[in-house]
Amino acid sequence: MAFTLNCYPISYRAQYSESGKWTEEFLEKLHKTPEEENQLLPADAADLANSRNFYSDMPLVNYTTQYGLGCFEGLKALPQKNGGYAMFRPNDNGRRFHDSMKGLYMPPFPPETFLKALTEMVRRNVELGFCPVYKTEWEKNSFVSADSIYLRPFTYAEGGIGVNLSRKPWVMMIATPVSSYFAEGKSDALVTDRIRANPKGTGWIKANSNYVIAALAKHEAMEQGYMECIFLDAENHKYIEEGSSCNIFFYLKSGELITPELGDTILPGITRLSLIELARDMGIKVTERKIPIEEIFSEAKECFVSGTAAGATPLSSITWKDKKVSFDNPGELGSELQKTLKGIQYGLLPDTKDWLWPVA
Repeated sequence: MAFTLNCYPISYRAQYSESGKWTEEFLEKLHKTPEEENQLLPADAADLANSRNFYSDMPLVNYTTQYGLGCFEGLKALPQKNGGYAMFRPNDNGRRFHDSMKGLYMPPFPPETFLKALTEMVRRNVELGFCPVYKTEWEKNSFVSADSIYLRPFTYAEGGIGVNLSRKPWVMMIATPVSSYFAEGKSDALVTDRIRANPKGTGWIKANSNYVIAALAKHEAMEQGYMECIFLDAENHKYIEEGSSCNIFFYLKSGELITPELGDTILPGITRLSLIELARDMGIKVTERKIPIEEIFSEAKECFVSGTAAGATPLSSITWKDKKVSFDNPGELGSELQKTLKGIQYGLLPDTKDWLWPVA
């Protein structure tokens, strides 16, 4: 299933006003019961889902639709083994959303309002029955095939046609069903010659515009039979930075886990941060630094990418120019980190770090 544009009925909207306040509201779109919607013919189900993706009282021509001026977040609410639902590290998403908006010179959305709004939106959708149910069978493959609620907060600018900043943006929040992002099995990656982010740019912001190049590069990689693409740095074209929409890790033969150091061209991923903490808890040396592409061809035995959707997904190989390096897939460390991360997220393992935020 992966991502589906089948928005749940309850969404959230807030707009910044000249008075310096955010005007908030929860919107309830047309819906039936989940059971009734599951019985609809495919065309009728598509029409209903499509209707929940339209907001006719918001401007078509604005700084977001014309120039890509906007940012967003992605996080999950997950069904728990013992019942209920919980979001994973939403406070971190709230802070990053605040920082992204500030980086785009928008009035930043308060993190505490972010958390309250998401919590209430999920609670209302769950109350209507729009939510996946925990299945013990997910535990057999470390939740690779597990379902969850994907949460997408994003900004939308006020009307405007000249190149300008957004002074009175909306913040929207929607929820959709989601399952595993990458298909199981062989997962090869290709190093692209496109540039994802330049120094002094918006690479560190979860900005809409960052994902245009990523989408093009991944499409080109997939056309050549690869699952993923890998970006190198803009200045030297030799240091590994990110995947198409994910951070990246390498487990070296020496027993050290390395990942590119953060800077203004790399997104500070929350799953990335979580995996670093979990690996260090396991006694693994973790280093954040520049990683020359040549190094991984001789020194890396595992590679995995990380993100809200990806979790810790292993790569089978990376091809660069006329060279290819293969990795253990599944790798021992990556598999253990994925098992631990997902176990915490779904409530199978104890949450000793207070990463989970109960929502329903």
